[in-house]
Amino acid sequence: MSYNEPMFKNRELDGKVIVVTGGGSGLGKSMSKYFLELGARVVITSRKMERLHATTEELESETGGEVLPVQCDVRIYEQVENLLKAVLDRFGRADMLVNNAAGNFISPTERLSANAFDTIIDIVLKGTKNCTLAFGKHWIKEKQPATILNIVTTYAWTGSAFVVPSATAKAGVLAMTRSLAVEWAKYKIRINAIAPGPFPTKGAWDRLLPGDLKEKFDIRKKVPLRRVGEHQELANLAAYLLSEYSAYINGEVVTIDGGEWLQGAGEFNMLEKIPQELWDMLEAMIKSKK
Repeated sequence: MSYNEPMFKNRELDGKVIVVTGGGSGLGKSMSKYFLELGARVVITSRKMERLHATTEELESETGGEVLPVQCDVRIYEQVENLLKAVLDRFGRADMLVNNAAGNFISPTERLSANAFDTIIDIVLKGTKNCTLAFGKHWIKEKQPATILNIVTTYAWTGSAFVVPSATAKAGVLAMTRSLAVEWAKYKIRINAIAPGPFPTKGAWDRLLPGDLKEKFDIRKKVPLRRVGEHQELANLAAYLLSEYSAYINGEVVTIDGGEWLQGAGEFNMLEKIPQELWDMLEAMIKSKK
């Protein structure tokens, strides 16, 4: 047995319909794959339909499961309502929601435009609110038990320099998780969160630390275990928190970061060492990737 192997073996999510926002790539894709292996039917969302189709084909081929791709900008409530309708039209029900869609970039805050700041707030906080509200209202109306899992980050409670919009938005999601876990428990809606440390994905981490910055700021040195996370580790935890095995866990935020935040709060605080001229180069590199 190894930490990068699947934890469950007996289709613990069999028959469940799970909606994963931002499921077309990265951690969302990894979680979706494992949910399918455990017998769930999975709905993945993204703003890019081309990516969703490619991911759907890949996941169905690898797992033999059923995937519904739905184009959705979680920042727009009407599109989230359309997402819910598409899920109900296809499967007749939705059992679980994983609020995973996110955006982030590193920058000194004074360099950010108001629009850049709003973009992250809208995707992370407003998007999570939109999905939670739309699906929650439906479940309450139908008197259907359900489970919500939010993906936050360790700097949601510590804050972190140079990713202030993300830290602000994730802190809001964290507060919403704990608040609604109490308020909606009477409806049998259970809400928890995962706070991952560094789980590198090519797209996200290339945008955060482009060029040779990944080598200059080796994130492994900030983790007591001296390694980054494997996607299967996070997928194992997500599956557990959605399963009936965690039925008495509600309003909890589970950290999975190898002890990183305990070693030094603020995941990107070390970027204080970057000189101004390098910030100019970094900003140009990030813009070139858009």
